[in-house]
Amino acid sequence: MKQMKQETRDEMIIQWDAPILMSDGLTLRADVFRPMAEGKFPVIITYGPYAKGLHFQEGYKSHWARLTKSVPALLTRTSNKYQNWELVDPENWVRDNYIIIRVDSRGAGRSPGMMDCWSAQETQDFHECIEWAGTQSWSNGKVGLNGISYYAMNQWTVAATKPKHLSAICMWEGSSDYYRELARHGGILCDFLDTWYKRQVLGVQHGVGDRGSKSIVTNEPIAGPLNLNDEELKNNRLEIDTEVLNREFIDDYYLARMPDFSQIDVPLLSTANWGGQGLHPRGNYEGYLRASSKQKWLEVHGDTHFTHFYSEYGEPLQKKFFAHFLKGENTGWENQPAVSLNIRWPGEKFVLRAENEWPIARTQWTKFYLHPENLGLSPDMPISEKTLGYQTMADGLRFMTPPMSKDLEITGPLAAKIWVSSKTNDADLFLVLGVYDPDGKEVVFVGSNDPRTPVGLGWLRASHRKLDPKKSTPYRPWHTHDEKLPLTPNKAEELDVEIWPTSIVVPQGYRLALTIRGKDYEFDGTAAPIPNAPFPMKGVGPFTHTNPIDRPPQIFNTTNYLHFSEGSMPYVLLPIIPSTSS
Repeated sequence: MKQMKQETRDEMIIQWDAPILMSDGLTLRADVFRPMAEGKFPVIITYGPYAKGLHFQEGYKSHWARLTKSVPALLTRTSNKYQNWELVDPENWVRDNYIIIRVDSRGAGRSPGMMDCWSAQETQDFHECIEWAGTQSWSNGKVGLNGISYYAMNQWTVAATKPKHLSAICMWEGSSDYYRELARHGGILCDFLDTWYKRQVLGVQHGVGDRGSKSIVTNEPIAGPLNLNDEELKNNRLEIDTEVLNREFIDDYYLARMPDFSQIDVPLLSTANWGGQGLHPRGNYEGYLRASSKQKWLEVHGDTHFTHFYSEYGEPLQKKFFAHFLKGENTGWENQPAVSLNIRWPGEKFVLRAENEWPIARTQWTKFYLHPENLGLSPDMPISEKTLGYQTMADGLRFMTPPMSKDLEITGPLAAKIWVSSKTNDADLFLVLGVYDPDGKEVVFVGSNDPRTPVGLGWLRASHRKLDPKKSTPYRPWHTHDEKLPLTPNKAEELDVEIWPTSIVVPQGYRLALTIRGKDYEFDGTAAPIPNAPFPMKGVGPFTHTNPIDRPPQIFNTTNYLHFSEGSMPYVLLPIIPSTSS
């Protein structure tokens, strides 16, 4: 590879392919964007596999079009020549006297080595990159982490290693539990890792060379000058899709990719998305609650998972946070509420509200029972003892409240307790919390990865129903995923299903529903008409569960039964927030 090149352009000093020597002798490559002024400045550093040289506009055309439509000011702030997927714009941050560093992770982009996403080796690499950044002549010794998704997820694990120079972290929609939130929802294999790996990672693996894209700024191959054949490329990576397919239960592979939250003590801002079902929101809540940091904040919003990272709402929030902790400036951050929630209403309406804690202390945890006789949903316990069957590849059973007599706010984590049997020895449960307008039309929202997401989703494989009683709460059951407990055909078993946290105000005249299905949620069966969409968007984006090896039809394409009996009446536990006017 060519020697590092330094140049001055667009009011920045830029070092292309700066070498960072790892403790095992491998050299990673980073692009460093610095202010032209003399002095020492704080650093924002990221580490990941998406190729630091891949132009956002080129690699993610559909997302860029959606982003600039939502945040048109983005087009005039800077030249946008240095925009990179899920990362800050260097021009925009360097002008505020930050140093921006982008590191290609081991085996990706212009960094050589064995590619093993989210591995312990990546965490060690990231740790060493942080320490390198904190000791350079242009650094003030304070390093922050900021980015979306992958660039948020690995912040949890590296922060637990306590790099000396790490001073603040901002996880923008970043999951924290590799098994429960990324690989296997409720024990059910998610298709995402397989499609994501092929769509976003393999094309920028180090060694793709001239077969890949070139940087529009440097004209250099974004995946390095080395040209390897397919077999050589395969030998230089761990096949992530195969790993999670072959590992049904939590083992050392998954544990190595999960953080020890008790070791995280750095100031943190955890930002979640109500519509991020399938990957991001759960980890932001869990990380916020479980990190040992004395200075920590939670913020929750809506829209796509990239819009507010760049919007007039989200970007100033990040800068206010980092200026306080990396520069020591008086930004007013000390007055930032511990929890900031954009409470969601139908019609993409959000109302920002400050809270002191999560879950909200004044929550009225209320059981809404499923009624077998009329498929109703209400706080009244049913009296009918009955069994309802549903075909797992059909639309399932939907239980619905009467029209609301007044507005009802639901904000927080949820859980359902149900009794289920199957004709076979297992069952996959897909639970959907939905809202319907007075005309009976479902209310959906722009989510992080799909423009038509439901209000809430939960998943559980019946054979994974075992709970950890010490970690479980009534509103957040904790499944161990360490052994298989098959069903006895036609015998009911008690299941506690976690539904990921959500927020919705159900207006007067609207109805709330819980649907129990045997397959993924779809809004209306059609894909949203988004030009250049990277995957079909039918309601859950890429977070589907269709692998026939994990879900053999002879087991899961069958009839399941929901049981109602005295002392065993199914319900969903709702986090109802009382109205301040009531």
